[in-house]
Order: sequence, then structure tokens, then C-alpha cells
Amino acid sequence: MLVDLGGWSEAELEKTMREAFRIEGAGSRIAFLSGFFLGLKYRESTLIGDNNTSEIFVVNLSEVDCFTFIDYIEAMRLSDSFAHFIENLRKVRYRNSIVDYVNRKHFFTDWAEYEPAFVDDVTTQIGCGRDKSAVKMLNLKEDGTLYLPGIKPYHRSVNYMPSENIDDAVLQVLKSGDYAGIYSSKQGLDVSHVGIIIRDEDSIVLRHASSDRRYRKVIDQDLKEYISEKPGLIILRPRD
Repeated sequence: MLVDLGGWSEAELEKTMREAFRIEGAGSRIAFLSGFFLGLKYRESTLIGDNNTSEIFVVNLSEVDCFTFIDYIEAMRLSDSFAHFIENLRKVRYRNSIVDYVNRKHFFTDWAEYEPAFVDDVTTQIGCGRDKSAVKMLNLKEDGTLYLPGIKPYHRSVNYMPSENIDDAVLQVLKSGDYAGIYSSKQGLDVSHVGIIIRDEDSIVLRHASSDRRYRKVIDQDLKEYISEKPGLIILRPRD
């Protein structure tokens, strides 16, 4: 295991998780925890393991990409101690908690597919008949090569809400703590980016680790504006 807690000490992290654990509602807990990550540096490829390299279990709270950001937040919201955080991170990141590259949940919709599932795909529920479905061969590019060498492609029906159908009525049923995937129109991908819905009385934003060179950190951006030029949304809702 490789651990870098960044600006946290183990005691501080545990104290924060215990405080969060007392907050009622998974969404409120996620909003609270993810707020501590605002401003954290973006960096891709912080995990170790691929088709040619043995997987190492990594905890890196000093730099995150969009997916490891939600990995850590989801594991934290399930935990009331550092030991539980490590245990839950294995469950969130890997099928059957087995630390291995082929068992890593590489795709956003994997979170709702494999047990134990801590989230539900509510895209169709919030779509009210305006969502769409696409059958994907995940990991297989249109030219026949793989996005992730060593991972076998597999079929999945992916539900998404097209951006043109995301109006105020849809936005009103989104909840703080919902995990949002930016739907990808590419055949081998379910999403191109992920983040967390955060709302208050006056705004609804996407909290995410942005790779945009203007930011390169965890930020909040107006959701309606952000999604307007994207193909659509997939929403996974944390279970209480």
C-alpha cells in the first residue's frame, strides 16, 4: 500500500470522518467532506497498475483526478475511522475488494453494477421519460483497439439524460451528493468526466477535479452552464 495524506494527518482525517458520520443523509455528508477538497491539485494517473505493472493500492490525498476524487469521497462518507476508510476504499475501487488491475472499477457505471453497490443509477428516474439509452461495448474503440489494454470489453446498456432535455424541472430533482457522470458519445466509454452535484437555495454546481488548464484543481462550476455543451448526464445517487 502506498499512502500520501497530503495536508492531512491520520488523526485529522479520522476526526473529520467521525464528524461527517454524524451528519444525517448521505448527500449532506458528501457535500461536507468534498468541501475540504476544494482547491486540491489535479493530476492524472495517480493510481499504480496496468496491463504490464502490478496493481498497488494507492491512497493519494495530495493530488486527484476526477475519478479518484469521488473514490475518496465515497469511501470517506461510509467511514468513521481511518481503518474503515481503507477498507471501504477497497470496496469502492475494486470488485470484491481485490486489489488488482483487472478488478478495478474502471468505468463510472461499474459503481452501480457490482456488489456491494453503495449507489443507485437514478438517471431514468430523474429523466421522467426524457432520458435515452445506448448499448455500449465498453473499453472498445471504434478502430477495434482498447482504451485499457488488458481489460476485456463488455456490453452495457447506458442510460443518460441528453443535455437539451436538462431543464429546470430536471435540475430541481437533483440532490447534493449525487455523483454526476458526463455522458460520452464514444462507443467504448460511458462517461468522459465525473463530479459531485452540490446545491443550496441559490445555486446548483458541479464539484469536480478539473483538468482544464485554467484551473487544474478541485472547483465548483455552475452545472447548467457546464453541461450545456456536453452530450448529457448520468446520475448515481448514494444510498443512505
